[in-house]
Amino acid sequence: MNSPAVKTFGDQRIAAGENQLIVDLERCSGMDSTFMGTLAGMAARLSTMEGGVLQIAEPGERNRRSLEDLGLDFLMEIDPPAAPWRGKVESIRKELKTPAAPGSLDSLQRTRHVLEAHQTLSDVNHKNAQEFSKVVDILENELSEKEKKAEKDKPE
Repeated sequence: MNSPAVKTFGDQRIAAGENQLIVDLERCSGMDSTFMGTLAGMAARLSTMEGGVLQIAEPGERNRRSLEDLGLDFLMEIDPPAAPWRGKVESIRKELKTPAAPGSLDSLQRTRHVLEAHQTLSDVNHKNAQEFSKVVDILENELSEKEKKAEKDKPE
């Protein structure tokens, strides 16, 4: 539910030239693979920029383990001890404003988003590729069907 908004905001900041993004997971009780794939995609895009990095603040043990289990600790910095925001998290949180929420995704867009996130996870390492291969196959088939239907229903 939250990953499309996070992706939109991250994409906007990266397009604006930001090369460091910090995602605060303090209030996040758990992440699904789509959300983690979205984070991985942002981290991968940032890694192509000079000094580019995605940092994860206060992930909690469960989220840290989830990210590490998928090998994402090699793409992003998880709760880095020397981060410049250390010791300032509460004051920074008070200054944050909620970004404008993007419009909701239609079924085709949502399928594309979920597929992209799982393809990103699969690209991270061989273990993920094996783990998510059936999910990716199902999503690719679902997307193909939805695209055919959309094309067929398109007015001429």
